[in-house]
Amino acid sequence: MTTYTEQFSAAAKANVEAQIALFSQLASKTFEGVEKLVDLNLKAAKSSLEEGQATAQKLFAAKDPQEFFSLSSAQAQPAVEKSVAYGRHLSSIFSSTQAELTKTAEAQIAEVNRKVISLIDEAAKNAPAGSEQAISLLKSTIGNLNAGYEQFTKSAKQAAEVVEANVANAVDQLSQATTKATKATRK
Repeated sequence: MTTYTEQFSAAAKANVEAQIALFSQLASKTFEGVEKLVDLNLKAAKSSLEEGQATAQKLFAAKDPQEFFSLSSAQAQPAVEKSVAYGRHLSSIFSSTQAELTKTAEAQIAEVNRKVISLIDEAAKNAPAGSEQAISLLKSTIGNLNAGYEQFTKSAKQAAEVVEANVANAVDQLSQATTKATKATRK
């Protein structure tokens, strides 16, 4: 039969190992998101440079000012469309990274909670008489902490969804406004 000290020592060690694993997983997911962001920015910069060079060549080849201005205004719509696509892709990267981080944290926290409850149940079996109230209080405290965490997670998810919806709405409005402005300048 193991003593309480040995049980709690093993539980503490398992908890530290779980925390290290969680931080490692979170760092890995964050790094993956950063890699996607860097890749997106490199592709956007490369594309922008190539398109800028092609546009400059077209503009320098213009025969008169009217052709010059016609060519430059024709470049506005594709540039805005690419900016809108970039914004959507950026939003997608942030959204998917946030979802992965949340999923990883929730899974780890659920596992830690399961282990803590199991440890408390095991300790309760070997607890001296009269400690039922303390164990009940401990279980109640853990239940309250879990409820608070769940509410916090729910609020964080709702906030992320609102931000994502606002970004999507802003991108759509920008796209629509640009389309209208481009059509108006062509008339």
